[in-house]
Amino acid sequence: MKYYYLYFLLFFLFSSCQRVENENLIKRENPDFDKAYKFLEEGNTDSSYFFFEQAKQVFLEEGDSVGVAKCLINMAITQREQGDYYGAQETSLEALRCLDIKNTKHGIYLSTIYNNLAISVYELKDYEQAIKFYDTAIKYSDDSTSTQIYMNNLARAQHEQKDYKKAIDIYSKVLRKEKRGSSEYARTLANYAQAMWLNDNSYNPLVAYFEAFHIRAKLNDLWGLNSSYARFSDYYLKINRDSSLYYANKQYAIAKKINSADDEIKALERLIKVGSTDSVTFYFNQYKLINDSIQQARAAAKNQFALIRYEVEKNKAENLRLEKENAEKQNRLIRQRVITGASLFLLILVAGGGTLWYKRRKQRLELEAENKVKETQLHLSKKIHDVVANGIYRVMSEIEHNEDVDRDGVLDKLENMYHQSRDISHNVEQQTITEIPYNEQLASLLKSFAADHRRVLIAGNDAEQWIDVSKRIKEEVKHVLQELMVNMKKHSQAEQVVVRFEKLDQQLTIYYKDNGVGMPAEKSQGKGLANTVSRIESLGGKIIFVSEPGKGLSITTNIPL
Repeated sequence: MKYYYLYFLLFFLFSSCQRVENENLIKRENPDFDKAYKFLEEGNTDSSYFFFEQAKQVFLEEGDSVGVAKCLINMAITQREQGDYYGAQETSLEALRCLDIKNTKHGIYLSTIYNNLAISVYELKDYEQAIKFYDTAIKYSDDSTSTQIYMNNLARAQHEQKDYKKAIDIYSKVLRKEKRGSSEYARTLANYAQAMWLNDNSYNPLVAYFEAFHIRAKLNDLWGLNSSYARFSDYYLKINRDSSLYYANKQYAIAKKINSADDEIKALERLIKVGSTDSVTFYFNQYKLINDSIQQARAAAKNQFALIRYEVEKNKAENLRLEKENAEKQNRLIRQRVITGASLFLLILVAGGGTLWYKRRKQRLELEAENKVKETQLHLSKKIHDVVANGIYRVMSEIEHNEDVDRDGVLDKLENMYHQSRDISHNVEQQTITEIPYNEQLASLLKSFAADHRRVLIAGNDAEQWIDVSKRIKEEVKHVLQELMVNMKKHSQAEQVVVRFEKLDQQLTIYYKDNGVGMPAEKSQGKGLANTVSRIESLGGKIIFVSEPGKGLSITTNIPL
């Protein structure tokens, strides 16, 4: 049976919710959505389905999941009414994924979806699953009218499961809330009477059947009258075949009037059972003809819905392609502008940087030349002092303190000083004193604390260890080691000291170990050691002291490079 009133109910509820949504989000209009509803009201399901699919794409682009769900719900109902029950289930489940089961505002949509799922599986005769879906629809429903409809549908599923007692209990609850004389009251009453009769053959359902029939006739409810004629035909099937035949013919006539192929099929099934031998062949041929038409129509509907979705997706893909091409053109223009701007900027930067570099290089070269002159002068001064001045002073002292002066010897010494001073003037460009390598400086420093009764062992102090180490770290390490060795000499009474250097993963580690008396607690905060800790922490490192009185002192220093 087609529940056209569900469309009206959904339209009313969707319209009432639209104002709330517009208060939360400002979104562009979706004219396809309005067109879809217009075609739906006109009964043009193909066009309605097409524009709901179009509107869904717009809602997707806006990120409006509720709008997407509304489109999918209406599409699923259309598919189900056209007999595409599997497609209706698939679309309904897609709509469910767009909603939040914890959001109370989504309850009306969730209940409608589950009711549509229930009807779809009911038509496929999966009554057990239909019962579960109806229960869920009732759970989410917050509208009494909808809840009554879902409960009646639930009772029908229980009825088909032959659980008549449960069905009767539900029908009774629905009847108590339905308005007497309404079409829904007549529907529930007829269902209730049928369930009572099937549960207990001694029960006479005709009184309730006729009451429902008169209500439907008064309301000119053709769909309801179709159902009443079916009930009468089934009741009289085993009691009075002529009456059953009469009502089956009445159902067949009204089924054609309301253009319900499914009900025509059901009426013909009854006519085949109770009709005369001569008419059975005619009824069977009609049955086969209509059934084939129904199957073809449903297959066509399935293909049509799939084709509509395909066309919409194809149009969407084409639009995306055009948008992509336009975006690529824009990107190319932007890239060209960026490249031009960047090139100009780099040109200015290179020119400015080159000028600045040239000036600074010139200053640096001038400063280096000036320093070299000063260094040469200092070196020359020192040579003159050491060779000439000291030599003259020694000759003067020899003449002053000796009564017998060796005239020839003095002349030889003066001549030697003359030659040396001349050599100095000829070798002004001689090299400055070569700096001692850092590892040799450390070795010299540490070995200076060795004695007859004390050995100092050094490991890992290779020249390569110190290649990438900054000058500051080298200076601080030298001061720290000197402080540790001085402290050792004064207090430890050690006979053996081991210092090991290790560089791994951009970290320098220095291990110190002696076999002295250890470090008393009162010495741990001494000024010298405090300076040592401060030096290491200023480099971002850590220094750890481990002392056992009488067993020596161990120190581990970690310095990040």
